[in-house]
Amino acid sequence: MAKSTVRANDSGRALYLLGGIEVRGVPADTADRLLAQSKVVALLAFLALSPPGRHQRRDRLVGLLWPELDQAHARGALRKAVHAIRGALGDDVLVGRGDEELMLASDLLSCDAREFTEHADAGRLARALELYRGELMPGFHLGGCAEFGSWLDQERASVAHAAAAAAWALAIRMEANEKFTEAGGMARQVMQYEWSDERVLRRTMVMLQRIGDRAGAIRVFEDFARRLRAELDTEPSAETAVLAATIRKG
Repeated sequence: MAKSTVRANDSGRALYLLGGIEVRGVPADTADRLLAQSKVVALLAFLALSPPGRHQRRDRLVGLLWPELDQAHARGALRKAVHAIRGALGDDVLVGRGDEELMLASDLLSCDAREFTEHADAGRLARALELYRGELMPGFHLGGCAEFGSWLDQERASVAHAAAAAAWALAIRMEANEKFTEAGGMARQVMQYEWSDERVLRRTMVMLQRIGDRAGAIRVFEDFARRLRAELDTEPSAETAVLAATIRKG
C-alpha cells in the first residue's frame, strides 16, 4: 500500500492513529512525553474523532477518562491533560467554549483517522485506503475506563468496516474494467480489514474464482481457517466449507 500521508495544515502538526500512534510536527522529545501519558492520548484521540465542529462537555470527558475519581479530582486531572496537550502542541490546538466545553482545532492538528473517514464518506476510495495503515490505535487500552473502551471498540470496528467497504468497491470497479490482477489483490486486501467476517470471506472467494484465481480463493479460505482455529478455537461454518469444497472441485 502507498505510504500514508495526511493533509498539510499551516502548523504542520499531525496526529496519526491508524496502524500506530504518532505525533508529528513537534520535536521528538515533546511528542514522546505527550504519548507516554495514556489518558492524554485518549483525550486527544477522542476529541480528534469527534464529529467536526462539535464541542465536548467536560463532564463527558471526565466520565470517560477518570471514572474512578470524584468530580473535583477528575476535573483537576482533565485540566492537567489539557495543559499537557497545549504545552506540546500549542495553546491554540484546543478550543474552549465557555468553561464547560472543549473542541480540537482540526485545522491546526490534522488526523489520519479523521481524514480517512472524510475521504471514504466522500467516495474518494483510493485516497482513503492510502491513509489506512492498519487498525485504529492498535494495542491501546485504558484499564478501569469501560466506557472509553466501548467507544474505542466501536470506532475501531467502524473504521475497519469502512476500509473493507472501500477496498471491495474498488475491487468491483477493477473487475468491471477487466483489471483482474488488481481486482484480486484488492479483494484479498478486504480480508485483512475484516478477517473474521465469513460473509466477507465467501464474497472474496467467489470473486477470486470468478476472475480465474481459484488457487487464490482456496488460499484465503485456508488462511482464514488457520487464523480462526488459532485465535478463536473454532472452525469455519458449514456454508463456507461447502463453498471451499466446490471451488476445489472446479
